[in-house]
Amino acid sequence: MVLQSTRWLALSYFTYFFSFGIFLPFWSVWLKGEGIPPETIGILLGAGLAARFVGSLLIVPRVKDPAHLVTALRLLALLALAFAIGFAFGNGWAWLLLVIVGFNLFFSPLVPLTDALAATWQRQITLDYGRVRLWGSLAFVMGSALTGKLVSAWGHEAILYSLLLGILAMLLGMLLKPSVMPQGETLTQSKAARSWRELLSEGPVWRFLLCVTLLQGAHAGYYSFASIYWQDAGYSAETIGYLWSLGVVAEVIIFASSNFLFRRWNARNLLLLSAVCGLLRWGLMASTTELGGLILMQVLHCGSFTVCHLAAMRFIAARQGPEVIRLQAVYSALAMGGGIAVMTVLAGFLFEHWQGGVFWVMAAMVLPVLFIRPPAAAVSSR
Repeated sequence: MVLQSTRWLALSYFTYFFSFGIFLPFWSVWLKGEGIPPETIGILLGAGLAARFVGSLLIVPRVKDPAHLVTALRLLALLALAFAIGFAFGNGWAWLLLVIVGFNLFFSPLVPLTDALAATWQRQITLDYGRVRLWGSLAFVMGSALTGKLVSAWGHEAILYSLLLGILAMLLGMLLKPSVMPQGETLTQSKAARSWRELLSEGPVWRFLLCVTLLQGAHAGYYSFASIYWQDAGYSAETIGYLWSLGVVAEVIIFASSNFLFRRWNARNLLLLSAVCGLLRWGLMASTTELGGLILMQVLHCGSFTVCHLAAMRFIAARQGPEVIRLQAVYSALAMGGGIAVMTVLAGFLFEHWQGGVFWVMAAMVLPVLFIRPPAAAVSSR
């Protein structure tokens, strides 16, 4: 069966983020339902995030020829499904550690490789990336909301079954043949590119990377323990699913209107706004579990996460040639993987002994960003 390439891409985003909308908010709940204590949950989730870091940094660059992107996506989807099935074969911590590392190792490269496929097709066919990518955000909302309903009705076992069905749907969709296969020259690094050491030792670059790692790493307690924290406060799984969905809705709105809202903002100012929103969000989460406070806290996701991501894209886009791709890889590996992985392990120990106090630590992580942002002269206002 042949599927129009734009629809093939939209289906890939939809099924991936539908599955991610199950895994990210509810996997800690599934682990808790399996009798895993919070400290071990933190270690398991942190190991999974470390595997995401490794997968993005090592697997993605190995796909150098755009013509191999579809095959690579199919293989990674198959491996991710195989490891997801492994969750059903035991709940010992050593087995779960092996399975969660393998799952994240192959699941995480799917998005950057799908983005690379989108960029390739943009040169071949008429493709509106924003409209296609929007299906991913919509799917995350649907996945988290639907899983909340299923858990309320069937218990934590529904989480694993939903995840398996979501990943199976992703694999089946990717096995369809796109109407236009990707083509392009093999990607090679420019010989004139500066060394990694030269690039990362540049003042504005390391300041930028440290800022985004702190801002995104501060989400570790939220990603790993928010669902358990709210569940312990008496909220149903259905309500928790809606709260997660609200954060993504706020994210989508800001992404959709970012050019209008932040057209004249540079990366330094966007990092400041993100830090202020992060301080408010994590301080609020540590202070109250009232529904009104949680709604406001989730709306602030558009600042703590989305504005930070916009700052990163603006900083990276202002760089020269090959530095754009290299900084994108480091940003994804550090801010979206390694930093969150380290903080997730710490959050597990903090949550075990301090419960909601872990979010004060997350707020404290954001404070240095106010003082170490790259100077205005080093960032573009594009």
